[in-house]
Amino acid sequence: MKVLNNFNFENKRALIRVDFNVPLNDKFEVTDTNRIEAAKPTIIKVLEDGGSAILMSHLGRPKGERNPDLSLKHIVNAVSDIIGVSVKFVGDCVGDEVEKAVANLKKGEVLLLENLRYYDEEEEGNEAFAEKLSKLGDIYVNDAFGSAHRAHASTTIVARFFPESKCFGLLLAKEIDAIEKVMATGEKPVLAILGGAKVSSKITIIENILDKVDDLIIGGGMTYTFIKAQGGKVGDSICEDDKMKLAMDILEQAKQKGVNVHIPVDVIAADAFDANANTQIVDVDKIPDGWQGLDAGPDTLQNFKKVILASKTILWNGPIGVFEMEKFAKGTIAVGNYIDEATRNGAFSLVGGGDSVAAVKQFGFEDKVSYVSTGGGAMLESLEGKTLPGIAAIIA
Repeated sequence: MKVLNNFNFENKRALIRVDFNVPLNDKFEVTDTNRIEAAKPTIIKVLEDGGSAILMSHLGRPKGERNPDLSLKHIVNAVSDIIGVSVKFVGDCVGDEVEKAVANLKKGEVLLLENLRYYDEEEEGNEAFAEKLSKLGDIYVNDAFGSAHRAHASTTIVARFFPESKCFGLLLAKEIDAIEKVMATGEKPVLAILGGAKVSSKITIIENILDKVDDLIIGGGMTYTFIKAQGGKVGDSICEDDKMKLAMDILEQAKQKGVNVHIPVDVIAADAFDANANTQIVDVDKIPDGWQGLDAGPDTLQNFKKVILASKTILWNGPIGVFEMEKFAKGTIAVGNYIDEATRNGAFSLVGGGDSVAAVKQFGFEDKVSYVSTGGGAMLESLEGKTLPGIAAIIA
């Protein structure tokens, strides 16, 4: 794998694709600096070698227009504070003004380019636009895992102009290693915990990982499609009736492959989708009409605990209940605690995918698991077995 540490950046300009698509408040202040902090080690390595760094990123969806609200100038101070270097900014990402700013860049300096998506050519993967970007650096570094599933000019096409001098940044290399551990090299038993509302959004992941895992925990809203498919009563719980055959097929495939599937046996049911609803603990296949399952029950959590603590490699994608409401967050918190314990006992744990990452951050598990992925869509496509264009471009 072509990684950052294989290169010496002395007197070199590193053209680094970062993922600084960060949230801003109405005063244009960065409200979550995680993505900037994640890119820091790569930038520091370049500067400590005696090189300079040119950072390129998108922000939001300006759709080829110069929306001043989505200018990367708003994040310059936050980037400067986190990296510890006064970051320069140029109000474009290609053209004479940019080339002049790059030419004046000294070793140890950092230049942030304007929002790449001010140009339609970025998302179109336009080769001429990518070539203009390529003229700005001596070595191309892709450190934007969150955008690695997009074949955009700055994430994929630009790499063609650096046949020998391209590499993964430290963050992207860590993401690849983490997924590799779950999908290929992890110590057995390997466990996947899949939650969330719909079976339909997880089909390709489930089908791809059945060959790689020993145990599969199904939680969250998709539980009820599996239960109803097996003849259970799910009341008013979320259920994809048109996916019941698929649920049965998945259970059959798992059986043939020797994968143990663990589905909730009891749930916390509510008489409304409401934080103040009345609740009761019921068997998962005997939910009364007018009631809906919104979290895992105590017997289920005891079953899950045994499986999690017996596992050596754990993937967690998707919450176990409606964790946004305190009353229905216990299952997700419990699973986080079990994964924390398993990790302390030597297991490797990877959390990825939007809602599970949000839950991990909300309940303070970020530092208690082995790795939290920074890329939602990219992470999911990796788990589906797809080769991401941004990764393929560096390996090529």
